[in-house]
Amino acid sequence: MVVLALGAALVERGLVWPNRLFAARYDVRGVDVSAWQGTVDWPTIARQDVDFAYVKATEGSSFVDREFEANLRGAREAGLMVGAYHFFSFESSGRAQAEHVLATVPDDEDLLPVAIDVEYYGTFHADPPDAAQVRPELTALIETLRDHGIEPVVYATPSAYDRYVAGHFPGTPIWIRSVIVPPTMSDDRAWTFWQYSNRDRLDGYDGEESFIDMNVFDGDLDDLRALR
Repeated sequence: MVVLALGAALVERGLVWPNRLFAARYDVRGVDVSAWQGTVDWPTIARQDVDFAYVKATEGSSFVDREFEANLRGAREAGLMVGAYHFFSFESSGRAQAEHVLATVPDDEDLLPVAIDVEYYGTFHADPPDAAQVRPELTALIETLRDHGIEPVVYATPSAYDRYVAGHFPGTPIWIRSVIVPPTMSDDRAWTFWQYSNRDRLDGYDGEESFIDMNVFDGDLDDLRALR
């Protein structure tokens, strides 16, 4: 019991994480951040075996992350490949969200594709919206971005993936969260990015959130560049 309690405490503090061993086989590693990480020292982040970063840009149809511009600029200047992500809202139309993304994220060729973060939040954890309600709006968001030359990446938690994404959106790269064991997709689809930890610690940030999300890419750096 003491050993189990000690192990749980180490996991809770991010000192031990089961997935690190499985993720170590992938060569290309990255972080995703938002204002919760505060001011990010990107050169320090880049020196810790980090190749790419996704930084939060927008949420819903009007919110802009207060650190977006600083993070985008800082990650670029540190030599990382960088992309912006949008937090999908169940309470705004997909077209309005797409227009908000297009108005906020620069149309720069060196950026990784915009990622759409699909997960439950607030009261939706206990009462997720029906797929019949959500999927048309997600489709509208994706198709509007495509109309502007952007093939987005879709990030999802396993439950959100199964409810809203599985079996749909062929050709769209998938970024799956699976923080305990390696991901297994319910529709046998291949993933492009894998968020293997939400409780890592790196040097180089000072926000309210003491942990940072870690990810791997299924390919080499040339493959990652080809997504742009």
